[in-house]
Amino acid sequence: MDTSGIRENVSRAYAHAVTAEDGSGCCASRPKGRLARRAGYTKEELAAIPQDAATNSFGCGNPLAFSQVGEGEVVLDLGCGAGIDMVLAAKKVGSAGRVIGVDMTDEMIERGRRNLADAGLTNAEIRKGIIEELPVESGSVDWVISNCVINLSPEKRRVFQEIARVLKRGGRMIVSDVIAEGLPPPVLADLRLYSCCVAGALSEGAYRDGLREAGMTNIVVHKTVEMNVGLLDELIESDRVAGDAGCDGGFDGQAPASDHRKALARACEGKVWSARISARKP
Repeated sequence: MDTSGIRENVSRAYAHAVTAEDGSGCCASRPKGRLARRAGYTKEELAAIPQDAATNSFGCGNPLAFSQVGEGEVVLDLGCGAGIDMVLAAKKVGSAGRVIGVDMTDEMIERGRRNLADAGLTNAEIRKGIIEELPVESGSVDWVISNCVINLSPEKRRVFQEIARVLKRGGRMIVSDVIAEGLPPPVLADLRLYSCCVAGALSEGAYRDGLREAGMTNIVVHKTVEMNVGLLDELIESDRVAGDAGCDGGFDGQAPASDHRKALARACEGKVWSARISARKP
């Protein structure tokens, strides 16, 4: 599938994920909202944001937890979705700062804008666009954050170049993402596993190389949680409804059979992690 086809498939999958009653499809674990609790957000953080922002969070970490985002800074959230990290960032930067979110999926943008309004925030906005071609001025942001999104891009080197372009000198990125090492060909070829954040994941070495080639320095990759068979099986099974909804992206639109799904999960065990990746623009 070409890059536009992959991007369209991912967008349709997440449009379904945000509108489905049970939240199934594309990195969404049932029941809806469980993923935010797993990702490392504190009870206090979740209590301070609109419930819908947490319920429709499909991330794999809490990128702001280890950042030093401060008052008056500008934060850019790649693939901001329903806005959980935007709300938290907006509270950190205060009225003198600004938060910009970028997303390509209309349903996510609508949900995110509603959550920003419900949170009473006037220092945050969402722009429609793709993360490979950000609608953001060069050298204009202090921080780039993202939560389990870069793995979904079919053109990751362009993403890294865009991160470097929009950051100010001395600006920093900190993202939560999935990394994978040595995935077997059947996994890499299964488009179901792309939308659920597995097949498109870079290795740690490729992540470092891509950021380095874009001119970033002080690159740190910290593996946080290894995905076991149970979690991998849940992620793969959760893509069933997205497929039924027409999010087939070139495959048959049906869930892999249970035995095949479990075999895919076993093939990925020990090879897939959630990770925190940070870097700086010199």
